[in-house]
Amino acid sequence: MTATTRSGRAPAGAAPGRAGRRGVLVLGGAVLALTLAALAGVWVGALPLPPGAVVATLLDRALGPLGVEVDGGLDATGAAVLLQLRLPRVVLAALVGAGLAVAGAAYQGVFRNPLADPYLLGAAAGAGLGATLVIAYAPGASLGPVGVVPLAAFVGALVGVGAALALGTAAGGSHSATLLLAGVAVASFLAAAQTLVQQQNTDDLREVYGWLLGQLGRAQWSDVVLVLPYLGPACLVLLVCGRALDVLAVGDDEAGSLGVLPGRLRLLVLLAASLATASAVAVSGLIGFVGLVVPHIVRRLVGGSYARVLPVALVTGGAFLVLADLVARVVLAPAELPIGVVTAFIGAPFFAGLLWLGARRR
Repeated sequence: MTATTRSGRAPAGAAPGRAGRRGVLVLGGAVLALTLAALAGVWVGALPLPPGAVVATLLDRALGPLGVEVDGGLDATGAAVLLQLRLPRVVLAALVGAGLAVAGAAYQGVFRNPLADPYLLGAAAGAGLGATLVIAYAPGASLGPVGVVPLAAFVGALVGVGAALALGTAAGGSHSATLLLAGVAVASFLAAAQTLVQQQNTDDLREVYGWLLGQLGRAQWSDVVLVLPYLGPACLVLLVCGRALDVLAVGDDEAGSLGVLPGRLRLLVLLAASLATASAVAVSGLIGFVGLVVPHIVRRLVGGSYARVLPVALVTGGAFLVLADLVARVVLAPAELPIGVVTAFIGAPFFAGLLWLGARRR
């Protein structure tokens, strides 16, 4: 028997039915799209790699520990390009895209605002300030295989979100509007501090802007190792909270009557989404529109239930950013476009189309 609210409505996603089956099909399609995008990402480049040889090399590396050898792989040069340059870049793009997309969908669920994105509470401004400080005052510094810039961006993003949550809580609890205003205030302050640092270190502006526009060209396996321990658990928490977000959508009072604690749920989701965002921007810079565009596309495919939106957004976000990175690599080859420029070229027309469709329906 399906649980209903006191108004007689079932929480979104309470009954799977046809929508649930459609969600499973869409999720399967998203997994297929991610697989094809990843294969295209490792095949295409300045040195084209034969698709069959790429697959054989990957199978050989995967099955080698089991004593199974697969012939027909790449030569030493091709294998080095595949395993040390393209594969870590594709894997990192998939992780970053997945993290930003699922965080954006979660933010939209918490704030009940379709225009909410992962950078809403100051993560972008905090990460930008942290990266700018290191680029300006400690260029070239590193901690083992990991550069200081990703760590500074990660810490800066967490500090920005933490300051916004602290300010919002002090001003009015966990109310959505209060948190939004706190995020705007903190982001404005951090952005002003970043501008001040940039003006005092104009020689570093090119590198700073390169980071701010997003970049995956220097992706290494160490970046994947850096991001996974934070991004993985954060995304898992958000996926588990999907059905609770569906219940929250009917209102705080009715959600409370169904056993959901709205304040605690919002805080948990915001912390997990912010951790996912911070870890993503730490290794990729600021890549816009992923957390906005992908959840909108997914909702049009599977409906408004966050139990379905979140997993599909996770996979679709990975595929989206892998393809965007592929475009960034090849459209001006041998030069590269910042990946943030590519996502903006896609995202801006998408939202213009949404506005046009909305005007047509009125």
